[in-house]
Amino acid sequence: MIGYALTIAIGAFSLGLLLNLWRVATGPNISDRILALDTMVINAIALLILLGIALGSSIFFEVSMLFALVGFISTVSYCRFLLRGDIIE
Repeated sequence: MIGYALTIAIGAFSLGLLLNLWRVATGPNISDRILALDTMVINAIALLILLGIALGSSIFFEVSMLFALVGFISTVSYCRFLLRGDIIE
C-alpha cells in the first residue's frame, strides 16, 4: 500500500516541478520567476525525501538538507540582487 502512495506522491511532485519549470520559462516578470525557482527547490526536496523512503536509504535525507540550504541562500541572493542590484555590499 505504501508503494502506491509513494508512486502517486512522486508523480504529483514531478508534475508540480514541471509546471514550475514552465512558470520559470514564461513568467511575466522576474519576481514570478524567482518564486517559481523557490517552489522548484521545495518540490525537489520533497522528491529527494520520497526517493529516500522508497529506496530505504538515509543519504537522501542528508542531501535534501544540503539542497534546502543552497536553495534558501540562492533565493535570498536573487532577491537581494533584484532589490539592490548588488549582492555583496
